Amino acid sequence: MRFLKSFYLTNRFLYFASAIAFLFFISYFLPDIFFIVNLLLFTFIVVTVIDTFIVYSKPNGISGSREMQERFSNGDENRVKLIVENRYPFNSSIKIIDEIPFEFQIRNFEIMSTLNADSVKYFDYTLFPVKRGEYKFGALNIYIQSRIGIVSRRYRFEADKTITVYPSIIQMKKYGLLAATNRLTDAGIKKIRKVGHSIEFDQIKEYVQGDDYSTINWKATARKNQLMVNHYMDEKAQQVYSVIDMGRNMKMPFDGMSLLDYSINSSLVISNICLLKQDKAGIVTFNNKISSMLPAQRSSSQMKKILELLNNQQTGFLESDYEKLVSTVKLKIRQRSLLLLYTNFESLNSLNRQMVYFRSLASAHLLIVIFFNNTGLKEIINRKTKNLETVYHKVIAEKFAYEKRLIVKELSRYGIQSILTEPKLLSVNTINKYLELKARGMI
Repeated sequence: MRFLKSFYLTNRFLYFASAIAFLFFISYFLPDIFFIVNLLLFTFIVVTVIDTFIVYSKPNGISGSREMQERFSNGDENRVKLIVENRYPFNSSIKIIDEIPFEFQIRNFEIMSTLNADSVKYFDYTLFPVKRGEYKFGALNIYIQSRIGIVSRRYRFEADKTITVYPSIIQMKKYGLLAATNRLTDAGIKKIRKVGHSIEFDQIKEYVQGDDYSTINWKATARKNQLMVNHYMDEKAQQVYSVIDMGRNMKMPFDGMSLLDYSINSSLVISNICLLKQDKAGIVTFNNKISSMLPAQRSSSQMKKILELLNNQQTGFLESDYEKLVSTVKLKIRQRSLLLLYTNFESLNSLNRQMVYFRSLASAHLLIVIFFNNTGLKEIINRKTKNLETVYHKVIAEKFAYEKRLIVKELSRYGIQSILTEPKLLSVNTINKYLELKARGMI
C-alpha cells in the first residue's frame, strides 16, 4: 500500500505507451510489423521495471526539510528555505511541490530542478501574509526520477506544520537596528537638526570629528591640553502611547491589508524606537469600548507585552466611542504624554463630530492624529480622461482628496498636529514626526 501511494508514472511513460498503442492499431492492418511491435512492448515493460527498481533501490533516497521562522511578519516578505539531499548514486531530476497555506491562494507552486549524486541543494521562496493568525502548512512533496524518467517516486516531509503570523517583527528589527546604529536615514527617515540642547548634561569627552564646535568646553580643554566637548543626552523617560482606533473605519483594505494592520505594524515599530531612545512606550486600543490598555513603561519585557497585545487586536464593525477614550485617558494617563492616534476620516463632517474630544485630549497631552490617504483616489485623479464618465469619477475623487487636506487644516486650526500618509509610508512618517518632536524639545 505504501508503494502504491508513492508510485507515479510520468508523462514520458504516457508518450511511449501512446506510441506503442498506436503501433498495435497499425499492426492489425500491417501484420508484418506485429512482431516488432511486440518486441517494443516487451522492451518498454522491461525498462519500466528497471526504472522502478532504480528509484526504489534506496528506502530513503531523498531527504527534505523546510526551514522558516516560527513567527511570520504580517505585511512583509517572509523567507522559506527548502533543503533537499540526494542520497542516490546517480544524478536525479526532482519536482518539489510545497503545500502552502490556503490563505496565500498559491495553487501552482512547483520547483523543477536536478540533483547531483550524493549532494545537497537549497531552494528559497517568499510568502507575503496580509492577515494575522495561524497558518497551516501541508506536506513537502518531492518527486524523484532517474535518467530514464518513466517512473516517479514521491517522498513526503514536514507534514502539518503550523506557524503564527504576528505584527511586523521584520520592520521592528529593521528600524530598531538602524536606530541603534544611528543609520535611520538609510530607511528614508529625515535627519532633523536639533533646536538647542536637551536639558540633560551627560559627560565631558574628547573631541572627535563631527562634534559641534559650540559644545567645546574650554576650561576642560585647557586642563587636558586637548579639545574636550560637553556631551548632552536627550531628555529621557517621556511617555509615548500608540492609540489605535479599531472601529469599522479601520477595516478598509489597502493592498490586501486592513488599515488596522498597518497601524499595528507602525505601533510596534514606533514603540521599539521609543524604548531605544530611552522613552516609555504604551498602547491603547478602542472601538465602542476600551479594548486594551498597556501602561507606558521602559522595562526589558515591555516589547514582548506590546507584541502579544497587538497580535490579539481585531477590528469591529461598530462606531468608535471617542468619549470613552477621553475619559479613560484622563483617568489612567496623568503625566503629559505623546499620543499617536491612528484613525481614519473620509470627510470633514466625520472629523467635526469628534473634534471636541480631540481638543480635550490635546489640552492635556501632545496629540498627533494619524490618518490615511486613499491611494485608489490618487490613481483615479492621475488617470487620463477619455469620456464623460471618467471626468465624473475624477471630479469625485478630487473632492474626496480635497476633504483630506481640509481635515489637516482643521486640526491645525485648533493646534493639533497630524500626519496624512499613504499606508505603506506609515511607519517612516510616524518615526519622522516622533524624532522631529524630540528634536524640538516638545516631548
